[in-house]
Amino acid sequence: MELPPSARKILIYRLGSLGDTIVALPCFHLLARKYPNAERRLLTNFPVIAKAPAAATVLGETGLVHGYMSYGVGTRRAHELMSLAWKIRQFAPDLLVYLMPLRPWKSIRRDAAFFRLAGVRTVVGLPEANDNQRRMDPESGLYENEAWRLARAVAPLGDANPGDLANWNLRLTAVEKETASRVLGGLAARPLILCAPGCKTQSKDWELHNWRSLLGRLSRRYPGFGLVLAGAQEESQVCELAAAEWGGAKLNLAGKLSPRESAAVFAHGSVFVGPDSGPKHLAAVMGVPTVCVFAAQELPGVWYPPGERNVVIYHQPECFGCRLDTCIEMQKKCILSITVDEVEQAVERVLRAALP
Repeated sequence: MELPPSARKILIYRLGSLGDTIVALPCFHLLARKYPNAERRLLTNFPVIAKAPAAATVLGETGLVHGYMSYGVGTRRAHELMSLAWKIRQFAPDLLVYLMPLRPWKSIRRDAAFFRLAGVRTVVGLPEANDNQRRMDPESGLYENEAWRLARAVAPLGDANPGDLANWNLRLTAVEKETASRVLGGLAARPLILCAPGCKTQSKDWELHNWRSLLGRLSRRYPGFGLVLAGAQEESQVCELAAAEWGGAKLNLAGKLSPRESAAVFAHGSVFVGPDSGPKHLAAVMGVPTVCVFAAQELPGVWYPPGERNVVIYHQPECFGCRLDTCIEMQKKCILSITVDEVEQAVERVLRAALP
């Protein structure tokens, strides 16, 4: 495949939520370095209930992309597909960068055919038929992290280097940082424990009683710390109940800030603790050590956060990798076998290493 030595227009194809966008950050930075003068647009999903693509809440005014094309995921309506193909033809990208999650081979072939119909001639990132699966390191037992898999997919363009946190830079604005300082108020002068106990899927839920017990213990162990809770608006009550036994200063910001403003708040934290969710990714890219309570519905390693100071708690029963959003038969054996003692000790190890 011959790559264009220069490109005026680049279309990047990546669907998903907050976390899906964050793990692609090293690839967005690579494209900005290699084609600094190109107009880069992101083709992504447009949630029905949202006013903007989820990616826009992450990328903001970073300049990593300059605009969006959005469509409803799963659409099979011919007129909608033809309309999208026409928009791509009008944009006329010199290069399409395929940053899609792993999907069935027939879906990949369908995507390739669609982009040919839309006039795209050069595509980077389409997997080969014999490489459309997770790689596993037999020594560690971990599967290839999604950020590293995406970096490998775009390797013809250069090294995205997800091992360097600089390549995860959200490029927060001065206004976003000022907002974080303002909402924290006096808490900004304290060491902070960050927590986002909510999650959108039943199988990843460590459950309220565990979070309440954990935060109560941490409050007694670290009386000088403040607590900052984060999450979506619908998780605000969960945050309040989880912090019921916290005896010190606390601030519930669930639903009150944008993801980027939340990241600016997280930059003030000493440690983040939470399940496998978007806030965990935001804390990690800000360089905050994270303690992650993982369900085993995903393969170990795939969604682990970037950085060297994180502690991932992942129990691996016989049913790991099930991909279930709701677990009934096994009664969430994987995540509910994680004890409050285990998470408390992990937080203690992280803080002992991080604080002077």
